[in-house]
Amino acid sequence: MEENTGRKKSGFAAGLLTGIVIMAVISILGFGGWYIVNRNSSGSYTSENVTEGDVSKKLDQLNQLIDKYYLYQDEVDQDALVEGIYSGYAAALGDPYTVYYNKDETKALMESTSGTFSGVGATLTRDADTKAVTIVNVYQDSPAEKAGLKAGDILEKVDDHEVGDEELDTIVSWIKGEKGTEVTLYVLRDGKEETLTATRDTIEAQTVEYEMKDGGIGYIRVSEFDLVTYDQFKAALDDLEDQGMAGLVIDLRNNPGGNLDVVCNMLKLLLPEGTIVSTKDKNGKTDEITCDGTNEFKKPLAVLVNQYSASASEIFSGAVQDYGTAKIVGVTTYGKGVVQQLMDLGDGTCLKVTIAEYYTPNGRSINGKGVEPDVKVEYQYDEPDDFYIAIALHDIRRGGISYDTGMKTFKMKDHGHHVAVFDIPLNIFNNGEFRLIASLRIPNPNDDQQTDAVGVAVDENACTFVIQDERNRNYALLSDRALT
Repeated sequence: MEENTGRKKSGFAAGLLTGIVIMAVISILGFGGWYIVNRNSSGSYTSENVTEGDVSKKLDQLNQLIDKYYLYQDEVDQDALVEGIYSGYAAALGDPYTVYYNKDETKALMESTSGTFSGVGATLTRDADTKAVTIVNVYQDSPAEKAGLKAGDILEKVDDHEVGDEELDTIVSWIKGEKGTEVTLYVLRDGKEETLTATRDTIEAQTVEYEMKDGGIGYIRVSEFDLVTYDQFKAALDDLEDQGMAGLVIDLRNNPGGNLDVVCNMLKLLLPEGTIVSTKDKNGKTDEITCDGTNEFKKPLAVLVNQYSASASEIFSGAVQDYGTAKIVGVTTYGKGVVQQLMDLGDGTCLKVTIAEYYTPNGRSINGKGVEPDVKVEYQYDEPDDFYIAIALHDIRRGGISYDTGMKTFKMKDHGHHVAVFDIPLNIFNNGEFRLIASLRIPNPNDDQQTDAVGVAVDENACTFVIQDERNRNYALLSDRALT
């Protein structure tokens, strides 16, 4: 079982640190492989002014003072103090992406980035106000589903552990366990208590969701780039193609990144022949990952991003943008353009260290800058999430769109011409129903003059609206569930 935040420790920042792009040592296995590299080379932690003896002496002094004066001496965890030395040493670099992981953290990191774990196959979340822990998704054919767990169940107890105010990470650790073992879940459903027993099994995280939208437009959402993501993405792409997909929207919003090989292999299903991404290390050595172009995607494509799309998401969006394969819709991405590598320390712990900066096919560095969207659409707290999907869909269908959140104007284009302009004020949503509050004007193709719209037909069942001029000519048609 995992949190609905995608196994991120606390919000996006933690997710970014564990979901970063990880690259293998080029000289060993080539450019890519997500794996731990053994490092046995020696190095000195001393400086011109500090010797190893000085460091040892200082630590002894700190230890003696803690032993003599620390109030809560009985609660001191000696192992944690030692681990703190290692983590503090890495943290002192001032690089948020270079991190020391102890044994438990290393194990969790491997699990989170592999996309597989031993559990029951469900996601949960905690209500910020009530503190209730609720099941939000149950994987199909999972131990959770077989045990009878349902979305909406409120989790109260796991085996002998009361949920109470425990952290989600702790609750998840109770539910996960060795494959083949049982876990008992006590849930509240429709006011009645239910006791469910699930047998843990290997679970594959669902990192890809997809569906066919109206008009033959495929939609694929990728939550992160784990080892399981490529197969899930390819299966989604193939299925949509089999359904007769005319265009595609790929949603990378809130995707913190992941495995470099995975994102590059996914891009090989879309890009023409050429460079996918290149990296440059501290010595100026440059390496490239390339695509042979045999699977080039030539249908209309839009990629949704936001300020939390980072790392591998930016490799993806930067590459399709450079080749003109897709339009990028949303806001400027996070701006993490550096690559990390995991170093095995030989005792079950590891060091994740920044080793290179990466560049898009056109040689752009996005580190600290992000990928600028082709169609800028800023988030508005009062607008449904699907609003942005609708914008991407329209961009595919009609060739362009512009949306000014400050002025609250929304313009749809067809072959470079505005077909509809919503003037101030505009509100396309009201209690779940579509409506217009505006002076709506549309262009007259004969004399390039705008004319008042005399009719706006809304079919709530079909989720469409049609704008007509005085001669009943249709100038704009959108059809999507997002507009209800």
